[in-house]
Parts: sequence; C-alpha cells; structure tokens
Amino acid sequence: MMLICDSSTLILLAKVELLDYLLDDYPGTIAVPEAVEHECLVPPLRPDGILIRERIRAHHIVVKVLQDAATANRLIKDFNLGVGEAEALALALEQRADLVAIDDRNGIRACKLLQFKFTTAIGILIHLRERGRLTIDDANRGLEWLAIYGRYHCTILEDAQSRLDKDI
Repeated sequence: MMLICDSSTLILLAKVELLDYLLDDYPGTIAVPEAVEHECLVPPLRPDGILIRERIRAHHIVVKVLQDAATANRLIKDFNLGVGEAEALALALEQRADLVAIDDRNGIRACKLLQFKFTTAIGILIHLRERGRLTIDDANRGLEWLAIYGRYHCTILEDAQSRLDKDI
C-alpha cells in the first residue's frame, strides 16, 4: 500500500501535530516526490519543516524520484497545479498509489477527474479519531488548529466537527 502526500497536507499535519499519528497508523509506505520534499524544507526551516525533514531522514517518509516529468508538466497545464501537486499526482500514477493526501482545491479536482482515491488533512484527522488513535479532545484541538492553518471553507469545518461530535 502506498500513500502519496502533497506538501500542503504534509505541512498541515506537521503543524497540528498529527504527522506522527499518521506515520504510526498507515500500514504501507508514505512517499513524496522531490518537489514536495523541496517545498516542505525551503529555508528558513520552520518547526513543521524540521519535523518533516527528520521523518524523511528516519525513512518514515520516502522521497521518490519522478520518472516522467512530462506527465507532471501536463498536469500543471491541464489542472493549473503547482509543481508539488503535479509531481505528487504524477508519482501517484507511476506508483499506482492507493491513496493521495492533498488539500489543494485544483489538486482535489484533478484527483476526482483522474479517479484517484484521495484524502485531506481533515480526512486524516477524522480517520485517526474513528480508529481510536486520537482522543476526542486531541481531535477537537487538531480541528481547531486546522481551521487556523488550513484554508478550509466553513462548511467543511462544520461537517468535520459534526462527524467528530458523533459517538464513535
């Protein structure tokens, strides 16, 4: 099983202290293309970047080289994506990834059109809570932080809160 992460989701998870929960919970390989690694680790290195760098060094996150840059370039043009999002989706195609973690609106649209199974940082938070990996207090705190750091529409946040409020 392989999960390909985009930089926005990886950074959000690190900022709200959920990255290690995901790394402990996911049963397969978590990978990123080189462009995502670069976007996460650009100077000046913030605390979230330091955490991501350490998880890459410990091989909890695997950096993979994209074999076909032309695919990423087509995705950039076709879906108006940034380089990181395009490389993440191109890598997902190459690796036949089971899941893509992406929070970029255009990237999500591309996933839908390409018929990729995808999730977001909020989706990961809810999944971790449903699996009992987070307490309700930790999940609520994570959602509060995602509301601050993410660019989520209020209806997405309200839906996530209602899902967390349900007795799991």
